[in-house]
Amino acid sequence: MSAATSNGDHGHTPSIWTPANVVTCIRVVAVPLWLLVAELSPAAGIGSARSVGVFLFFVALSLTDKLDGYLARSRNEVTTFGKFLDPIADKLVVVVALCFLLERGEVSSWVLLVIVAREFLVSGLRMVVASAGTVIAASPLGKGKTAVTMVAISALLLAMALPAGIVSGGFELIGQILMVAAVILTAWSGIDYFVKAWSFIAGER
Repeated sequence: MSAATSNGDHGHTPSIWTPANVVTCIRVVAVPLWLLVAELSPAAGIGSARSVGVFLFFVALSLTDKLDGYLARSRNEVTTFGKFLDPIADKLVVVVALCFLLERGEVSSWVLLVIVAREFLVSGLRMVVASAGTVIAASPLGKGKTAVTMVAISALLLAMALPAGIVSGGFELIGQILMVAAVILTAWSGIDYFVKAWSFIAGER
């Protein structure tokens, strides 16, 4: 798809500042702001308004991924800049949130290791494959693992925001189960990508 064009413009380079790209940029800028608010929040199990705000802020960051994608497609404004920045924004949201949860003892360091290692490996493979003019279609597994990871993080943040009790414990359990599922999907989607690119890696193209 081509970059966005403006009605009435003749001979001008289309602007990268489409509504979708603006939303993506706001999401990137908002990540360190979210982390600052999260770091200032009290310990888990207290149920403060600030902790609830951290949860709601993260949910809003997660949902903007759907918003910028919808804007780009509905307005026919899918740009190269958007294709570059949107995946980075997704990874930034997830990794920063996981680092915070690791700091608070809510997730294992293995969770972060698997997710970050997968992103490094797949991103590196994509660059090598793309440099040779080969494009490997993104698997639905990739989008699925991102969605499950964000829901898992949201559940854990909500559990931290609620007063200690049965309800918070329930969300904690849900979050941990979903996080295990997210790790499995992350590894699976990474393996799937390498399988698709194996003929290129093995020099069989």
